[in-house]
Amino acid sequence: MTRKIALIKTTVNSEEEAKEIIDALMKSELAASIQYFPISSVYRWKGQIEKSEEFVLFIKSTHSKFKAIEQKIKEIHVYEVPEIVMIPIEKASEEYHKWIVDQVK
Repeated sequence: MTRKIALIKTTVNSEEEAKEIIDALMKSELAASIQYFPISSVYRWKGQIEKSEEFVLFIKSTHSKFKAIEQKIKEIHVYEVPEIVMIPIEKASEEYHKWIVDQVK
């Protein structure tokens, strides 16, 4: 059976935190690739509307590694309730799918 691949998304409050999470996930071979970039966020937190500059991480991995990735992110993340979501990838080129699966241990 072919392993299912996914995009796992999280946001962090600094580029340093992004790089720390990226290093941990890549060294652990939990991700095939990670893209990160700055974003502006608006969200409701504890009854207030908040605005902040953050970094978003798009982590390419497999469904089966979600729990391990979630745990690794929570070990490093500074937020009380970090965003950690998995978006299943329904379709991908065969070559790209194979590459992700081959990179994740």
